[in-house]
Amino acid sequence: MKSKQSSTISFPLQHELLTARLHDPFAYLGAHQVSNETIVRTFLPHAEKAWLQTKTGFTEMTCTHADGLFEWHGEDPIPRFYRIRMLKKNDTVVENLHEFYDPYSFPLQISDLDLYLFNEGKLHQTYRMLGAHHLTINDIAGIRFSVWAPNAERVSVVGDHNDWDGRVHPMAVHHQSGVWELFIPGFPDHAIYKYEIRNRHTGKILLKTDPYANFHEIRPNNAGYTPTNPSFTWSDDVWMNQRKNWDWLHAPLNLYEIHVGSWKRHPDGTFFNYRELAHHLIPYLLEMGYTHVELLPISEHPLDESWGYQTTGYFAVTSRYGSPEDFKFFVDACHQANIGVILDWVPAHFPQDNFSLARFDGTALYEHEDPRLGFHHDWGTFIFNYGRNEVKSFLLSSAHYWLNNFHLDGLRVDAVASMLYLDYSRQHGEWLPNKFGGRENLEAIDFLRELNIMVHDAFPGALTFAEESTAWPAVSRPTYVGGLGFSMKWNMGWMNDTLSYIRHDPIYRRYHHNQLTFNQLYAYSENFVLPLSHDEVVHGKGSLLGKMPGDAWQKFANLRLLLTYQMTCPGKKLNFMGNEFAQAREWQVSQQLDWNLLDYKLHRGVQLALHDLNHLYLKTSALHELDFEQSGFYWVDCNDADHSIISYLRYAQDGSFRLIALNFTPIPRENYRIGVPARGIYQEVFNSDSIYYGGSNIGNPKQIISVGEPWLDYQDSLIITLPPLAGIILTLTPA
Repeated sequence: MKSKQSSTISFPLQHELLTARLHDPFAYLGAHQVSNETIVRTFLPHAEKAWLQTKTGFTEMTCTHADGLFEWHGEDPIPRFYRIRMLKKNDTVVENLHEFYDPYSFPLQISDLDLYLFNEGKLHQTYRMLGAHHLTINDIAGIRFSVWAPNAERVSVVGDHNDWDGRVHPMAVHHQSGVWELFIPGFPDHAIYKYEIRNRHTGKILLKTDPYANFHEIRPNNAGYTPTNPSFTWSDDVWMNQRKNWDWLHAPLNLYEIHVGSWKRHPDGTFFNYRELAHHLIPYLLEMGYTHVELLPISEHPLDESWGYQTTGYFAVTSRYGSPEDFKFFVDACHQANIGVILDWVPAHFPQDNFSLARFDGTALYEHEDPRLGFHHDWGTFIFNYGRNEVKSFLLSSAHYWLNNFHLDGLRVDAVASMLYLDYSRQHGEWLPNKFGGRENLEAIDFLRELNIMVHDAFPGALTFAEESTAWPAVSRPTYVGGLGFSMKWNMGWMNDTLSYIRHDPIYRRYHHNQLTFNQLYAYSENFVLPLSHDEVVHGKGSLLGKMPGDAWQKFANLRLLLTYQMTCPGKKLNFMGNEFAQAREWQVSQQLDWNLLDYKLHRGVQLALHDLNHLYLKTSALHELDFEQSGFYWVDCNDADHSIISYLRYAQDGSFRLIALNFTPIPRENYRIGVPARGIYQEVFNSDSIYYGGSNIGNPKQIISVGEPWLDYQDSLIITLPPLAGIILTLTPA
């Protein structure tokens, strides 16, 4: 039947469409049955003419409004999923006809169960529901877009495909859930898109990047890309299967913390991509003896200077260094080399950037409305509303996404203390108490427990690390005993005390001896990691080398001594890049490390010392098996403050041990008596004062025979030489 203008046009809905206010596009666009006739409406603002596919062929549609409204109505049957042809304005070439399936002929696809779980905060794979996803309906391929914006009047998919016109592809809302959805057939892969959102209260129009986009434009642009279907075949089955039964409590764990963009760069200053990083970094990790690499956040972020800690893409690998497939290549290569990969993850706060999560639908959606709950003055960022179920689904799904899609071996959760306390870095009157009148953030506590339960249940062997700087109890204890459920916690007390102590001139260290010994009073209250991280070498703090007192020789000796103490003290280990070769300047994100320093003997000596310590730590059970148990550590002498010397034993499960003695003064100590638990012959297996490391080569090159005299609480003793500003490790040799 010939098309003719309809007398049944809904003018209010037409007006809403043309003014970009159409809340329910399916009520107006698409096919509608009216009596015995079918009415089809489409909005094509750049079309000169349009034709509708019927069972008998394509029939011309009538233009009912100059802005680009076209309509057909008649009794002829049309396909369930019909096509439309259009000729663009000022284009008379018939071959240029554009043909496509009408998005408004396809029903909504998201299930009620997924929507329910999302709204309940229990959908741990929300990234499979929201965002942009390939979908095929009746052999018709396209992209399904979906986004959560409960306070929107209208949400549209915009991009180059529709000249960023929010009237062209308005989405339909699942009313009770606040989730909007639209399937656009034939939508191209790797095409940029955003969501245009009109707030229903103010009418304000916002242009937002998809929170669930998996890949973004390179900064400063920030649109999301639609997904592609590249093939990537994982080759890490052996690693992943072994990880399920990994006894990490008793295994060596030595993390090398890096910032991808400033570890190494090309000669012209450009970044390594993830694949190039794999080729350069993995051999270095293996040579140096690290078990894991920990990456500062590589989730998408707009500002290089934030180091990734002001995240805008919680489901997106930053495009600075390549694609998601490139990052999979990096992780896969690490696993094949028996190296784990930990990601620094930031659920504590997010930036104010207008294109991202901040006031996403014109309201405080992901954050709190009240700045006393929802704003960090220190960082100028918003705080997540952990009590909102959809926000919990978002964050839990983000964690799940990184561990599931990229086979990551764990998450280091940043700024946990700021999440736990409502008064964190706030003055009186700047915060609101919880419902019991306390300062604890009850919703954040629940979220962290749910996070750790999910990670440990869904990803056996994966680890979670808390950067938590207070005395909050049981951070690394199971949730079923009242803990937060983290695998491990950074020992910020050990770090602060140790660095404070070693900055003192050796002549004054005797007055601060307790800073070396105090940590043993709480060392087994948590599963601790001993961190010398990026936070200690930025913001005017100087490098580790720069913290050391004395002349050049003493600075390097002190640093070798510090690393010896770290690698022999109970707890898993973490060092930031550059620590291992005594980077002289403070870390700067804008340039690579000063690798040329390795041409100098003292810098090379620090690297060799840590290389040997790392490998000794890996192969010596006594240095790692009982990191979290009191039975793995015993003081030999913790009271020799006058000489600034400490000595202790590290035990393995089989009873074998290593004896460690550390001299924090530049004075060699000859004929120094030290107690030992067993009579026999002892051998020095490490000496940080070795000539190979740039030291003075004072020590105990020959075997040491116990003298048969008790000392302190031990049945026997040794007479040894302690080198200046150095640590030694002794082992009992077989008879």
